[in-house]
Amino acid sequence: MGIQEQFTIEDFQKLYDVNVFGVQRVIRAALPHLRKQGSGLLITISSLLGRMNLPFYGPYNSSKWAVESIAESYKMELSGLGIDSVVVEPGGFATTFFGNLITPSDNSRESEYGDLKNGPQHLADSFDGALAGNEAQKPQMVADAVLKLVETPAGERPFRTVVDKMGMGDPLIPYNESIDQITEGIFSNFGMQDMLKVKVEAEQSL
Repeated sequence: MGIQEQFTIEDFQKLYDVNVFGVQRVIRAALPHLRKQGSGLLITISSLLGRMNLPFYGPYNSSKWAVESIAESYKMELSGLGIDSVVVEPGGFATTFFGNLITPSDNSRESEYGDLKNGPQHLADSFDGALAGNEAQKPQMVADAVLKLVETPAGERPFRTVVDKMGMGDPLIPYNESIDQITEGIFSNFGMQDMLKVKVEAEQSL
């Protein structure tokens, strides 16, 4: 967490190796097995910051936008094989996440930002206060959302599931829905709408 200019290329690479390349590694390892059985479900944990940006989270923001794109590309390319790809978008929770956030390696340009250099700490303190005062925002919500997706029949799962009770998630739901409608319209125009719907076993046997 910090002013984006202060993050070096090596900082970005370190974070992307986990958040982006790590996702691709795991999915590539799993797909041969899922293809062999003719069905499967990929659940990618993204973030609300994969749909919107907050200042001082630059590397993290961009990594989650990348993860969203990876998961959506898999949704399109695997649908005909009976493999579903969905995304869970959690808000912030009172876990060790914030304490483990990457910080910039190069602080030599900090003075160029004046008082804004204190922005990352102010935002962190504000978020900590909001979490402490919100008993409804429990990590169990994420586990429950994942379980619900697992239990939902193939072909009926939403691509994106927002998990948040802090006021950040609700405004993003109509945004997600509008993007889905735009995507469906574009795919229909090009005759590719079938790529947006996973084939269930009964359809594959026809």
